[in-house]
Amino acid sequence: VTSGNGNQDLTGGSALNLRGLGADASLTLLNGRRLAYDGFSQGVDISAIPVEAVERLEIVPDGASAIYGSDAVGGVANVILKPDYDGVTLGARYGGATDGGLATREYTATAGTTWASGGLIATFKDADVDPIYTRQRSYTKHLVDPYTIYNRSDSRSGLVSVHQSMGDVAEFRLDAFRTERDMTQYYGLTTDSYYRYSPKASITLVSPSIAFFLRHDWSLTLSGAYGKDDDIYARHLVSTAGSSLADLEYYNNESRSWEIGAEGPLFPVGAGDAHLAIGAGAREYEYHNVPKVSGSPFGGDENVRFAYAELSVPFVSPASDIPGVHRLEFSAAMRGEDYDSFGQVTTPKLGVIYDPTADFTFKTSLGKSFKAPTLAQLYGNKYAYLWSASAVGASGSPADATVLMSYGGNADLQAERARTWTTSLAFHPEALPGLDAELSWFDIDYTDRVVLPLNYLQALSNPAYADYVDQSPTPEKIQELFAVYGSTFYNLSGVAYDPNKVVAIIRDQYLNAARQRIKGLDLSGSYRFDLGGGQLAVRGSASWLESKQITSAGQAEQTLAGTVFNPARLNGRIGAVWASGGFSASGFVNYTGGVTNRVATGTEKTASFTTVDTTINYDVGERAGAFSGLTLGLSVQNLLNRAPPLYTSAFATYVPYDATNYSAIGRFISVSVSKRW
Repeated sequence: VTSGNGNQDLTGGSALNLRGLGADASLTLLNGRRLAYDGFSQGVDISAIPVEAVERLEIVPDGASAIYGSDAVGGVANVILKPDYDGVTLGARYGGATDGGLATREYTATAGTTWASGGLIATFKDADVDPIYTRQRSYTKHLVDPYTIYNRSDSRSGLVSVHQSMGDVAEFRLDAFRTERDMTQYYGLTTDSYYRYSPKASITLVSPSIAFFLRHDWSLTLSGAYGKDDDIYARHLVSTAGSSLADLEYYNNESRSWEIGAEGPLFPVGAGDAHLAIGAGAREYEYHNVPKVSGSPFGGDENVRFAYAELSVPFVSPASDIPGVHRLEFSAAMRGEDYDSFGQVTTPKLGVIYDPTADFTFKTSLGKSFKAPTLAQLYGNKYAYLWSASAVGASGSPADATVLMSYGGNADLQAERARTWTTSLAFHPEALPGLDAELSWFDIDYTDRVVLPLNYLQALSNPAYADYVDQSPTPEKIQELFAVYGSTFYNLSGVAYDPNKVVAIIRDQYLNAARQRIKGLDLSGSYRFDLGGGQLAVRGSASWLESKQITSAGQAEQTLAGTVFNPARLNGRIGAVWASGGFSASGFVNYTGGVTNRVATGTEKTASFTTVDTTINYDVGERAGAFSGLTLGLSVQNLLNRAPPLYTSAFATYVPYDATNYSAIGRFISVSVSKRW
C-alpha cells in the first residue's frame, strides 16, 4: 500500500512492491516519465492512473538504476497508455461483498479520435466505495464499533493523451492526468469514543515530449514532466462529549524534470547493428509537511543531475545460422547521478542474452542499484529526549542517572545501495508456438538501508545496540547533540536536566544501518491452443521468496519473508481463459502461503490462503440495432468466500489477521456494462 513506511496508508492509494522491498524501492513510470511521490514515502500511487486509458503494464523485475536511476532496486513498472482510440465508450460497474460492505459504484467515459498524423484519447472516471466495518465480519465483531477494515472512498480522475506527427521531422506527445480522492476511516477506542480519519488526496502529472527523427535511423527526444501530490490528513476524536480536531497535517510533493536523449545504430555487427542510447537531464523534488494542530513545519528540496549511456551489441543473430549459437547479445549500461544532499553515485549493469537454439533463451544480468533517502528522512523534524537510565534498560545506575536520545531526520544520510544479479531461462518451442515458460532466479544484496535502528526501551540492556550508544559522553558530545537535535526537547526522565547526570547518548535518528539479502525464484508459463470453436489459454505463475535483515554487527539476522506484514514465502496463481467470438470466460486459483507470527510463547504459523476468481464477458460487437457495441461482464472474486487466516495480534485493538497478505473482503460480486459508439 502507498503513502508511508511499511504498510501505512494515508490516502487510500496503492503502490507496487516488487521483490518485497517496499513501495519506495520500486520505480513506477507513466509512458517512461516519473510521477510525484505520494504522502511521506517515495512510493507512487499507481491506482491514480485511469485504467481505461491503459494499454499494458510493462514490468522489469530486476535492478535497473543503471538505466532509470533511483528507486529501481526491486524493479520498474512502466504504464503504457493506448496510443490510438476511435469512438466513445460509456461504462458502469456495480459490486459488493456478499458478507456486507464494499458496495462499489463506478462510472467511466472514454473518447478518442485519430487523424492522418496523430490521435487523442481522453478518459474520465467517478467511483465511490462503501466501507467494511468490523461488525460485518464474524472474526472482528469483538473490536469496538465503529471500526473500518476497508475504508470509504470517493475518487474522480481524468486523463488526456495526444500525439501529433510533423511529417518526417518530429512527433509531439502530451500526457496529462489528475486524480482526486476522499477517504473516511474509523478506529474504535472505547464504547464512548472513536477516531475518524478523513484524508484527501490530489495527484497531477503533465508530461510533454518531442522526438526528432534524424538521419541514419537516429532520433533525438526532448521531454519534461511536472508532478504534484497534495494530501490533507485530518483526524477527529469523537466522543459523547462531541468532536474535536486531534490532528491535521498537509503533505505536499512536487517534482520537475527535463531530459534530452538520443538513440540509434552505431555500427554493423554480426547480422545486425550495435545500438546506443545516451542522455542527460535533471530532476527537482520538493517535500513539505505542515502540521496544523501541533508540531512545526518541516521539509526540503533535492536537485539531481544525471547522465546515462546504454549499449547493446548483437554479436550473433538468427540469420547468422551458427550451430549452437542461435542468438548472442551483450548489453552494458552506466548511469551517474549527482544529488545535492549526499553527492554522486554511479551504477553500472552488464547483461547477456544467449539462445542456443530457437527453443531456448538464457538471460543473465549483474548490476548495481540505489535508492536516495526520502526527503522526510533527510529533513524531518529533529527531537532530543531525556530518559531515566532505567527506562531504557540500564541496571545498576544511580536513580538520578539520565540518558539523552536523538530522534528524527538526518541530513547526513547517504544513498541505499544494492548489488543485483538475475538469471532466467525461457522455453518457447517452435514445434508448439502457443507454449511459453520462464524460470528466473534473483539475488539482491541491499546495504545501507535507512532505518530507525533500535528499540530505545532496550538501548542499554541489549548488546546488539552497542553501535548506537555512546557511554559516558563528553560535554562536547552532549553539546553536539543539542546543536543538531535540540530545537525540540522533551524531558521524560522525571528529574531536572543536568548534563553531569547524563551517562549515555542513544542515536535513534534515521541512519544507514540495515543490510538485507533477498533471493527468490519466479516461474511463469502459458499455453494457448484451439478448443471447441474457440481458443483456450492456460496461464500460471509462482514465486518463492527468501529475505533477511541485519541492522548491526551485534544483532542476530532477522527473517522477513514469511513473517507477518512481510510477503509470504510462496505465492502462486493458475487458471485458464477461453474465448470464442465475443464470449470469454476465465477461472483462476490464487495461493498465498502462511506466515509466522512472534508471540509471547514463541511463534505461531497461520494457515495458507487459497481463493478462486472467475469472470464472464460478452461483447455483442458491431451490428445493426441498439445493442451494437454493447459489452456485459460478471466477475466473482473469492468465489468460495474464504476468510483470511487468523493469528494473535500484538494488541487487542488490532484486527486478528495479516492485512498485508490476506483480504477480509470475502466473496465480491460485480457486474459491468459498457456501450461503444
